[in-house]
Amino acid sequence: MKLKLFVDRLSQPCRAILIFCKLNGIEFEEVTIDFCKRENLSPEYQKINPMQLVPAIEVDGEFKLFESHAILRFLACAFPGVADHWYPADLFERAQIDSVLDWHHSNLRHGTTGFVFNSTVGPLLAGLPPNLEAAAEARKVLLASLPKVESFWLKSDGHFLLGRSQPSIADLILVCEIMQLEVLDEKVRKQILDPYKKIGKWIDDTRNATQPYFDEFHAVLFRAKEKLIKIRSTGSSDETKIK
Repeated sequence: MKLKLFVDRLSQPCRAILIFCKLNGIEFEEVTIDFCKRENLSPEYQKINPMQLVPAIEVDGEFKLFESHAILRFLACAFPGVADHWYPADLFERAQIDSVLDWHHSNLRHGTTGFVFNSTVGPLLAGLPPNLEAAAEARKVLLASLPKVESFWLKSDGHFLLGRSQPSIADLILVCEIMQLEVLDEKVRKQILDPYKKIGKWIDDTRNATQPYFDEFHAVLFRAKEKLIKIRSTGSSDETKIK
């Protein structure tokens, strides 16, 4: 199968899919869709994904698919050689992973994306006006989601979500989500994440289990972080005002 990935590496789920493909030896062509430049709104890209979001994939020039969880499930099942621990054949184990993914979309992802975009990425990188009200509401969702990861999804008897000894696609998608907080003002990021020691260890475990590709595809995030530090040093930011 000839696989084409339409991605922006600044996007959390795009990074998860890129890392997954590299780890499992899935060959692909990477097509960059720059979200900050609104390339996702082009008529050409709308033919790939009518929802005009990233990521999306195209297989053999015909089959098109969007939504990151659906893409990861498809890749895990469609390409030979993918290790079973990513998305197990056992239906009971698979259902548990699906439950994490379904929870993620309306909880952790909603909180992280809404907070980071409206407080930081939108105003400081994309030139959009800050939306402090939307950022504050998303922050509440984020702060309600992190304790669930710490106390429920991370069991005490394993290194990864659901107490598993090896990572699944759920670990990859959720860790990439939380890594997005790196672009926040450092004081804000520490206030949010420092209370959750199990989450910190799990991020390290997942990073170590997915090297060297974890660092390769998160490099763009840390370059953005450095750029944002310079921007903040030359003017004011509203990030620390959001409660």
